[in-house]
Amino acid sequence: MTQPVPELAPLTPGGRRVLDAASHLFYERGIHAVGVDTIAEAAGVTKKTLYDRFGSKEALVVSYLQHRDARWREHVAAQLALVPTPGPDRILAIFDAAVSWSDENSPKGCSAINARAEIGDGNDDHPVFPEVSRQKVWLLDLFADLCSEAQITDPRAMAQAMMLLYEGAIVTVGMATFAEPFQTARAWAAALLPRP
Repeated sequence: MTQPVPELAPLTPGGRRVLDAASHLFYERGIHAVGVDTIAEAAGVTKKTLYDRFGSKEALVVSYLQHRDARWREHVAAQLALVPTPGPDRILAIFDAAVSWSDENSPKGCSAINARAEIGDGNDDHPVFPEVSRQKVWLLDLFADLCSEAQITDPRAMAQAMMLLYEGAIVTVGMATFAEPFQTARAWAAALLPRP
């Protein structure tokens, strides 16, 4: 069963401005390249407001990732609602969701993967790591649930194959290796999925 999204604390108007500014800046420029001064200035608040609302830059990064993840999950749920009947098309709806999401929201690839790569090895206690892992486990579990609903013989193995196609596509988006990687991944996913 897929993990629920963590309960997100309500934000004050100043907190929302900080998070919106940080989200844009972190995704566009990178976490290390953006300091709290830049975020506070872009949000039109003081550094004190930023720290009062989030406590640290690390906590702000985690909040950024959690809020993006919540928006992505809502987008996925809306796409899945269009295909309510269990089966291959419902599994492929995840790739359809990625296609409609990526141009506007992820032209530089996955924010979680980018954050994990930027933090780098040797920082295993960094709070970004469990957040990124939680997001990826959720997607793998969702694929497994959908494969199980579709009565695929080995739903976990098929979910892993779907996850590899999905993750390869999102990395390819970020690297701009070739055009329309999610469409390519979807086509290979469709070829792998058994039809009744």
